Amino acid sequence: MEYKKMLEGLYASLPERSKKHERFEMPEVDSFVHGTKTIVKNFSAILKVINRDKKHLFKFLAKETATSTAIDDSGRLVLSGRFSREQVNRLIKSYITQFILCPECKRPDTKVTEKQGVRMLKCDACGALSSVRGL
Repeated sequence: MEYKKMLEGLYASLPERSKKHERFEMPEVDSFVHGTKTIVKNFSAILKVINRDKKHLFKFLAKETATSTAIDDSGRLVLSGRFSREQVNRLIKSYITQFILCPECKRPDTKVTEKQGVRMLKCDACGALSSVRGL
């Protein structure tokens, strides 16, 4: 019983942020096909969640789809070609795995830095440093 009381006391002293069991949740892609183009309506919302430069994600999607991409006046992503919502979701999730989530602790608290000409993913949560393939 003494152990349980000590454990409860320790848990009560933890900051609120560490008690939460939040995980990184990517918003689902809201896209539609218009003729021969696929339009991602919530591209700006996705960028806000992942906290990365739009040019980097833009270039990644262009390379992975092997098509031209553009951002229209309202901030929507326009992909040349017909892609299902599931395909675009898979591409975004692949980007997140490669360039957002820490390979050690799987937290999204990372930033891309450059060290001696090599792009590195630096985790603010656990301190891990890992190389990322360039774009």
